[in-house]
Amino acid sequence: MIPTDRSHLTVAALSHPGETREINEDRYSVTSYSRESDKAPVMLALVADGIGGHQAGEVASQIAADQVPSAIAKSSGDDPVAELSEAIIGAGRSISESSNKDKALEGMGSTIATAMVVGRRLYTISVGDSRTYLVRSGTIQQISIDHTWIQEAIKHGILTPEEAQDHPNAHVLHRHLGGERDPIPDLRLRLSADESDKASEANQGLKLAAHDQMLLCSDGLTDLVEDQELLEVLSENSPERAASILVDMARARGGHDNITLIIVEVPDKEAARPRGRLRSGLVLVTAALGLLVLVAIGTGFSLWLGFWPW
Repeated sequence: MIPTDRSHLTVAALSHPGETREINEDRYSVTSYSRESDKAPVMLALVADGIGGHQAGEVASQIAADQVPSAIAKSSGDDPVAELSEAIIGAGRSISESSNKDKALEGMGSTIATAMVVGRRLYTISVGDSRTYLVRSGTIQQISIDHTWIQEAIKHGILTPEEAQDHPNAHVLHRHLGGERDPIPDLRLRLSADESDKASEANQGLKLAAHDQMLLCSDGLTDLVEDQELLEVLSENSPERAASILVDMARARGGHDNITLIIVEVPDKEAARPRGRLRSGLVLVTAALGLLVLVAIGTGFSLWLGFWPW
């Protein structure tokens, strides 16, 4: 694909170390491309949350944030799910190799949440508990699935969602980048809680509508800000303003972890059309005025010569 300077979508991103952490182990990336086969615009957004403590987590998340966009840039963009999966697996392998080579980085890993938009088609893949949300028509839906002990306990009826809150195993991951085995990218794009895994995977390539929003974030935000609060802030503010408000909310409630988020909004193409017609109208008016000026100049020149056209 061909890298481009600007995204065809409205994007705002923000990262803060929080109130208790000395190092920000979160990383994010937003990159834009043009697909060579049909010149379709492509945007890739990702949030990576490093695990391992000290500098190790920071290194792991940085590897993910660097390598996934780099791999996508070298792909064709014609098979987004396969290409994004391969890029994530490759980043996981690089984290494992770096961890094995350096004792100081031993055991490091990272989560990752990605959203790739080709034209207006959405593809999402995640590993870990960094989340992706879809805001549409006044509702919010978490379209990624947490790979945590808690999520599995809820799924199998061991715990209720209420019992899971503030559980000591809330952040025990069973899937992440790094470790002895390749990561397993989650291809589910879940649009409803009772949807089957097969149906969720079939949602890849979801057609986005004007004003749809995607929120990608680390758990430093979702631990402290409820889904309904996310919806209210995203619905009532511009992406840039919403990003600032949400980070401030998490910080005001303790900010016990790094806080990182990306907000992507689909612009309204219809709103751009009147401006296009107005520009066309101005061109026509300018041309007509120019023609009148030329006629006036020609008539004046004729009078000066004593020549009367009639």
